[in-house]
Amino acid sequence: MNGTIAGAPVSFGVFELTPEGAETLGPDDLGEILQATGYAGIDLGPLGYLGRGRELRSRLERFGLDLAGGWIQLPFSDDDAFAASMPALQDALRVFAEASEAGPSRLPLPTLADDGSAARAAAPGRGREADPLGPDVAARLYANVDRAAGIVRAAGFEPTFHHHAGTFVESPEEIDAFLAQTDIGLTLDTGHLFIAGGDPVEAMRRWGGRINHLHLKDVDLAALRGVLASGGGMAEVWSGGAFVAFGRGDVDLAGVMSLVDERGYDGWIVVEQDVLNALDVALGAFRAERAHDQAVNRNALRPWA
Repeated sequence: MNGTIAGAPVSFGVFELTPEGAETLGPDDLGEILQATGYAGIDLGPLGYLGRGRELRSRLERFGLDLAGGWIQLPFSDDDAFAASMPALQDALRVFAEASEAGPSRLPLPTLADDGSAARAAAPGRGREADPLGPDVAARLYANVDRAAGIVRAAGFEPTFHHHAGTFVESPEEIDAFLAQTDIGLTLDTGHLFIAGGDPVEAMRRWGGRINHLHLKDVDLAALRGVLASGGGMAEVWSGGAFVAFGRGDVDLAGVMSLVDERGYDGWIVVEQDVLNALDVALGAFRAERAHDQAVNRNALRPWA
């Protein structure tokens, strides 16, 4: 295996759903932690968080990090909304190009994801009951993913698609259907697959030939079930402590990584431990906790990468 390990701003509470007004770690703080704990890359986080152009390249160089990928969520199931989102896609691709001007040994993967629906986001793992994906909507989604993938490839990058709880591609059956109708590579997210009732080890066996990007999480299944049983949505999953450091949850990391190794995987392995900051977070203690967990996560992967 020739995988490269990256960290992610979402592991530090920095992503598109961070509450307005919540204190967050700055990008230099985050870079220092990832550098000190042995990561070689970083995911983009919210567009502009790591900077743009020269500022972005300088920050990556300063902390010895390459850009691993970045989240691009688009309304694939709605033709009009999808067409209106094209400037946002092009803007994100410009940032990928800016980050790659120095010619890194491994290019980042623009990580496409479906926008889903409010009904699905409120019922993670139960999307087929909350908001079924009809055949006409599914056909639009697949066609628009293919269009977006073509735009990404034309910009010089290889796209990947992230199945995600609370969207129209979350369950193993929905992922099967998606892969049968598209040619884009798959980002396997061990945590989000768990939410949707999947088994990450079985996923590696089933879809290994299509997986070109990895998002590794561990999940406390008891905590997750508690959130879902109380009617919680994705915001409650993120804030409820369901995602934990490797070894504290129920994902079979050794089983997943043994198959990743067996398949000779050659790509980015992004460690994610999604958290959603409370508005009253004590930033110093939060920083120490995040740094400790990211060291635990990195060390857990050392037998393989």
